[in-house]
Amino acid sequence: MLRERIIAYIESKEMEKLKTMLANAEELEILYAFNDLTFEEQVIVFRLLSKNNALELFEGLDTSQQQNLVQSFTDERAVEFVNGMAPDDRVRLLDELPAIVAKKLINSLSPKEREVTNALMGYKPETAGHIMTPEFISLKRDMTASEALDKIRRQAQEMETIYTLYITDKTKKLDGALTLKALVCADSNTKIEDIMSKNTISVSTDTDQEEAARMMQELDLLAIPVVDKEGRMVGIVTIDDAVDILEEEATEDIYDAAGLADITGNESDRSEVLVNGNMWSIWRVRMPFLLITLAAGMFSGAIIEGFEEALESIAVVAIFIPLIMDMGGNVGTQSSTVFARGVVLGHINIKSFLQPFFKEIGVGFSMGVLIGTAAGIITAIWQGMPLLGLAVGLSLVFTMTLASLLGFLVPYILIKFNVDQAAGSAPIITSIKDIAGLIIYFMIVSAFLSHLL
Repeated sequence: MLRERIIAYIESKEMEKLKTMLANAEELEILYAFNDLTFEEQVIVFRLLSKNNALELFEGLDTSQQQNLVQSFTDERAVEFVNGMAPDDRVRLLDELPAIVAKKLINSLSPKEREVTNALMGYKPETAGHIMTPEFISLKRDMTASEALDKIRRQAQEMETIYTLYITDKTKKLDGALTLKALVCADSNTKIEDIMSKNTISVSTDTDQEEAARMMQELDLLAIPVVDKEGRMVGIVTIDDAVDILEEEATEDIYDAAGLADITGNESDRSEVLVNGNMWSIWRVRMPFLLITLAAGMFSGAIIEGFEEALESIAVVAIFIPLIMDMGGNVGTQSSTVFARGVVLGHINIKSFLQPFFKEIGVGFSMGVLIGTAAGIITAIWQGMPLLGLAVGLSLVFTMTLASLLGFLVPYILIKFNVDQAAGSAPIITSIKDIAGLIIYFMIVSAFLSHLL
């Protein structure tokens, strides 16, 4: 509802009404609507939000969305938002920005924030040190519960989380941990050392980020302390970062199974690129594997050619059957994977399915034209038959376009009928695509090469 009203106000150019509506809307409601808008609509909405609401929304966005918005800001506004981010979120964003943009933003930060940011970026990528936040509340074991609560009240606003508190000694070495609940429930004169847990799990700054995230998952931790080589506590990894990391790992497994390349280093960003990116970005991820399939299909054709004498007059046509089927199968698998991942990450809204659906058809058609042209030329030269090359090329265009259509449409229909699309999509897509692909191929061959059949 909010998304539709936003679009209506933008189309009618009623910006004051839109600004008033956004001011009265809930933060979560704006975030959900924002994710379903085009980039141009997102920029308009973002500029109409108040400073505080805009910053809250900004921190709730994916890194790729933050990156796109930052590059649309003026320098002054970009610095303002990056300066207001939590250190770990800021580092994650800066990692994704072009080096020249990131360096410019870092130099524009306040001295304090610049020092913190440089410290985190000094740790190796994909380690606990690189993703941690240095903002945590440190208590001393000889404090009373009352003194500890006073310190928390003074510092809570600057902290990312206060639900787990950490006890350090004079050299900042980790002594133990304490939950906020235990502290609040304790008598005001109780010493911290009497209620703290001394067996505290921690990770080092060079611990792999996935290992740290899985440790938090297994132990049901909201945060885990990070210590340096000397055992001094330097930060914490929070649950929101752990969830992002585990999501990235799960997405990587899915994409590896489908044969899609990791070009962004961030799986959530990769899904954003595949769904909402420009045509060149999509080609960069998917075309290499289609070219590999093209080579494999041609090789299969060469093997079948060895049986030309047995197949007699239809041999020259049969050579390219594996190519047509394999290319369609690869595109169908890619499309269904992009759809499934896009739905899970919120990049595709089932209620507004048509926009990404038609875009995917366009992607399939464009790749079909490129692959079909290449295959047609190779076929014509290889067999010395231009009409056969034309037949193979056109067959690939139609088959790959159909496969991309099925890759989105089949899982969408299964979801609508509450059927497990993960289990059902592949066999349904493969069956329809194989039958239709062969019909398309033989109909085109019949039109151009009837004298060979």
